[in-house]
Amino acid sequence: MATSRKPGGPKWAWTAVLLFIVTKLKSIAGLLKFSKVGGTLLTMLVSVGAYAIAYPLPFAIGFVVLILIHELGHSIAAKQKGLPVSAPIFIPFIGALIAMKRHPRDAATEAYIAFGGPLLGTIGAVLFLAAGVMLDNRLLISLANVGFMLNLINLLPIHPLDGGRISTAVTRWLWLVGLIAGLVVIIDLFSPSRPGSWIFVLLWVMFAWDLYQKFVRKRLKPDQQLIQLNTVMVPYASLYEQGLPFPGQHHRRELSFTTWSDLSTGEQTVRYTWEGYIDHAERIMPNQAVIHKVEAVGCNRHDDTQELSITSKMEFSPHVNDRYYEVPVRTRWMFGIAYGVLAAALGTLIYAANHLL
Repeated sequence: MATSRKPGGPKWAWTAVLLFIVTKLKSIAGLLKFSKVGGTLLTMLVSVGAYAIAYPLPFAIGFVVLILIHELGHSIAAKQKGLPVSAPIFIPFIGALIAMKRHPRDAATEAYIAFGGPLLGTIGAVLFLAAGVMLDNRLLISLANVGFMLNLINLLPIHPLDGGRISTAVTRWLWLVGLIAGLVVIIDLFSPSRPGSWIFVLLWVMFAWDLYQKFVRKRLKPDQQLIQLNTVMVPYASLYEQGLPFPGQHHRRELSFTTWSDLSTGEQTVRYTWEGYIDHAERIMPNQAVIHKVEAVGCNRHDDTQELSITSKMEFSPHVNDRYYEVPVRTRWMFGIAYGVLAAALGTLIYAANHLL
């Protein structure tokens, strides 16, 4: 006689816990504001709950710990290079990330920071494996195996994975290898039921598009972009006082501008003026750019507020610093050898862990 199963068990319990955390997120975040690692602890807890829906709770905890060890590797490497970073923030079924408050200024530094994650992550997984062998614990061995695979996949030369960043200091030709290897991984391991599969496909597509933009499209057509700047409001009274005319609705003119970058943050600012109309307006660029021109493209009168609105646009091209990729030959060889050794070691460790299961 068949019996119906009532909802219960750890998966249902952790689903309820996860829903509770989400509904109370604002309150919990307020309680954790005093701590720099408050966000890390909260997002770790949410991730454990999310993974526990699909996997046993001990596995979910161990998996999140392995991700934490990996991210700490990046944090330690960044601090060794004098670059401040945030505490890790966990995103269920994606992993975790750290925000860099200042970007690396050369490919060698970027590669060093990227290498720290899989290196420490591999050491952490080895400790799990050693503990699993000593305690004859299949769970720890399984976690170690997952840790090895996680770090090996991260070494694929695909941006924004760690391997893609390490490749900048070895040779950018590895990106082509990563493009092909990533497609092989998708064909071989893709499963619609696994969220991670869709995320990897998305990363690969973004990487392929970025390569096309960098090495194909830009060679065929210079990448000039146009953005609309914030509308500037000028009081009628100011124009009356200076005896200035009211420009027509379709009035256009090039504006004077200056631009500079903050050496500590790398942030670029563009300041533009129109004597009598725009004293000085500023725009922070999201990335370094070559500014071609700033132009007023329209003026509208607003009699209800007694103001004139001026719309402007800026034409620019993203700045590509080729010197960023200039790495001494010895450094390239060091990163290349370390990269290959770590990848080979992870492959060997995966083979060993599979035989212990």
